[in-house]
Amino acid sequence: MFRAGPILFLATMLAVGAAPPVDAAGPTNTCGTVRIASMNWGSAEVMAAIDRFILEHGFGCDAVLVPGDTMPTFESMTASGEPDVAPEIFVNQFRDELDAAVRLGRIDYGAKVLADGSQEGFWIPQYLADAHPEIRRLSDALARPDLFQDDQGAQGVMQGCPAGWGCQIMVENLFRAAGGERKGFRLKEIASSVELDASIEAAFTARRGWIGYYWSPTGILGRYPMKKLAFDVPFDRAEWLRCTTQPECPDPKPNAWTPAEVRTLVSARLEHGAPAPASYLAHRSWTNAVVNQVLRWKDENGADGDAAALHFLRRYPSVWRAWLPAGAATRVEAAL
Repeated sequence: MFRAGPILFLATMLAVGAAPPVDAAGPTNTCGTVRIASMNWGSAEVMAAIDRFILEHGFGCDAVLVPGDTMPTFESMTASGEPDVAPEIFVNQFRDELDAAVRLGRIDYGAKVLADGSQEGFWIPQYLADAHPEIRRLSDALARPDLFQDDQGAQGVMQGCPAGWGCQIMVENLFRAAGGERKGFRLKEIASSVELDASIEAAFTARRGWIGYYWSPTGILGRYPMKKLAFDVPFDRAEWLRCTTQPECPDPKPNAWTPAEVRTLVSARLEHGAPAPASYLAHRSWTNAVVNQVLRWKDENGADGDAAALHFLRRYPSVWRAWLPAGAATRVEAAL
């Protein structure tokens, strides 16, 4: 993508984020119209709807959603100050441009919205990890091709990244760098995310081994507990740029996946003109474990972002109340 299991540890959730922001005098201190970009992937769509509900009912804003995607939203915010909020931006894609816009005072960073960051790499089912605790790293898994079969019974099958996605290049280079073929594995070409998800579902139904590329947060990981394998070496940015991300690199070296920082962007108008809402946007974040469960509920119920936001607010008050001062939290709870 350009982008853990079902048991939730509430203590971890409560620990996310800093102290809640200072309350305003109340909803009469409105912040005017706040436009929030609603992105076209699940976690960003739901967070945009959560922000709309909380800004409207907790802080008295006239909060509205507008369509948005990463680059058009960033370009619009820096050029015209619209929209006011981009709830979920993967900053590694254009860190230099973002930092420059912040230095110029055109936008500001809000919260690290995914507290533990987006997670990409190679995953195995949690039941397999529990049965084989010695498998912790990618090399541990590649030493056991007998454990990883496809639905035809072929051994040593690793599911790849869907065709046409940027991750396809990285997966192929990391597979070659780890000596996958030499160790008895075949990297399977995957046509789409639907096919990749279906392979996970089939493996869980049959309780057999599975290894392949995946990412978090997603509803699939809320439904099917998976363990992300550690890489055998630390992330090397120079190698990432030299070879890991380059098509058909002739000599890939072992590397780790680039850490993914996911932030909220806030317009200068909102940051300086509405301190209480801006403080909320600087504090609120959630973990992959929570997001996976919310997206699971969304998928299983065919829900839109608004319905999933209400589900989150009703199901996880211990998470969102920590984002808010007492007065705003009480107003949100009353609105529910």
